[in-house]
Amino acid sequence: MKKLLNCAFKSIALSAACIVLPATAIAAESEYTWTFSQPWTRPIADTVYEQFIEKVSDYSNGRIEIKLYKNGLYGNHSETFHAVQSGSTTIGAFSPYAKIVPGGVLNWMPWSITSWEAAEVAYAPDGPLYNVLETAYNEVGMHTLMHISQGAYGIGNTVRPIRKTEDFKNLKIRVSGSIGLVRALQGMGANTGMTLQTLPWSEIYNGLSRGVIDGNWTMWPSLVDERHAEVSKYFSDINFAWDNQNVAINKEVWDELPKDLQDAVSQAAEESQIYSNKLHREAEDGYINTLEKMDGFTIVRLTEGERDALREASNVKAIWSELADPWLEKAFPGQNMSSKLQKQLAEINESASQ
Repeated sequence: MKKLLNCAFKSIALSAACIVLPATAIAAESEYTWTFSQPWTRPIADTVYEQFIEKVSDYSNGRIEIKLYKNGLYGNHSETFHAVQSGSTTIGAFSPYAKIVPGGVLNWMPWSITSWEAAEVAYAPDGPLYNVLETAYNEVGMHTLMHISQGAYGIGNTVRPIRKTEDFKNLKIRVSGSIGLVRALQGMGANTGMTLQTLPWSEIYNGLSRGVIDGNWTMWPSLVDERHAEVSKYFSDINFAWDNQNVAINKEVWDELPKDLQDAVSQAAEESQIYSNKLHREAEDGYINTLEKMDGFTIVRLTEGERDALREASNVKAIWSELADPWLEKAFPGQNMSSKLQKQLAEINESASQ
């Protein structure tokens, strides 16, 4: 809190005087004023970001002030990315599409993260995905601060329950620049007449309501908070990918920050990431309960055998070979990083399932 008293000690006169000054006269100005753009409507994430900002102010003793702009008010995803990259915006929350962050494809390789327990290990500081994504963001002029997970992806649609490859027949499915997930869908719906259509995330609701698309990958929070369930009939909990957003800061701003302030921001970010996992995990049951009570909406629960069949159809090995291996070899030459990373993730998932 800003101090309202300013005590001037006059040692020469061996006396002290406490002088009360107006708040406007003594309010210390921050050394650094940053902007933080959140391009989506994500209430829980916003709570996390607000806590992060408070912690940064606290741990930096007020030397850093961050102004949060929510719900895309400071720019959409693409605008936010380029603004942070150029430095006109300091911090942003991102989905690292490969076309803007080449190594970002590792953020959500299909079937790589299978539970909250696994995600908390993989994306934690010094976790295998945290380190890889830091390298990926460094390439595009940013430093990662924290990761905000929202849970597993399934497929929502307006036509039929999806349990097996045949159920994708003739569906129009919305996709984005998450090329790993696109490849997985192409495998799951191969030879069914399914078509994939690129559409901005913000247009999913209108696309479903108007029949432009029949379905999309989505998750429990978005089904409720972004109202996807209002314009869908079914949600299949395929759990073929993990939603994880990256919060990153302009690297030049970061590199010029004194070490003590870097430590302060890093501490705030690490604690906020833990807080985010707690909030999102706790909220998941509430989202599911809300959806189960919705008229005209059905949650389709897959068996492990059904998931295994869809995973096999996705051809995960080929996706890693095409998308992950080339970048990993370039970023980590001679380290056999693809095999190491896949092994680490498999061990993390196995341990989390026990």
